Amino acid sequence: MFAPAVRPIWLVIVLFSAISAALSIGLTEWFSLHPCHLCIFQRLLFMVLTVLALGGLVFGASLPGVIPGMLALVVAGAGMGVAGYQSWLERQPPDLGFSCVGPEMGVIERLVEWLGQLAPSLFLATGLCDDMGPQWLGISFANASFAVYLLVFGLAAWALWRSR
Repeated sequence: MFAPAVRPIWLVIVLFSAISAALSIGLTEWFSLHPCHLCIFQRLLFMVLTVLALGGLVFGASLPGVIPGMLALVVAGAGMGVAGYQSWLERQPPDLGFSCVGPEMGVIERLVEWLGQLAPSLFLATGLCDDMGPQWLGISFANASFAVYLLVFGLAAWALWRSR
């Protein structure tokens, strides 16, 4: 049975996702950053991935473990899309007028606004998505998030493949 072989993979996903969510919160406070709607949504996705990976860790290769694994693939894929879009926005010249601010709020913005009212210390968006913020070696937080989502996607796919 592959169940014991997939649990370490899910544990790694739990750790990467939980550390990413914690860093998102901690670095925001430490550097007095103003996260945007996309930043907060990525934070939420890391929290969701942590919970889903815990399900994979608990249930292993059984059917109840495959369900959170499939959902983790979807969430990590969505995270790659959001982080990739934000990375693209950050790299656009300001004079071209690309921005995440539109005349009406989309689904992500409405969700983040609602969560920001419920738990402002975790989900209050106060910045703009096209502001790059701090970088390390030319890598923005959105770039780093994309890399972690890609890693989590690959690990979840590997865990699911090993579960069959």
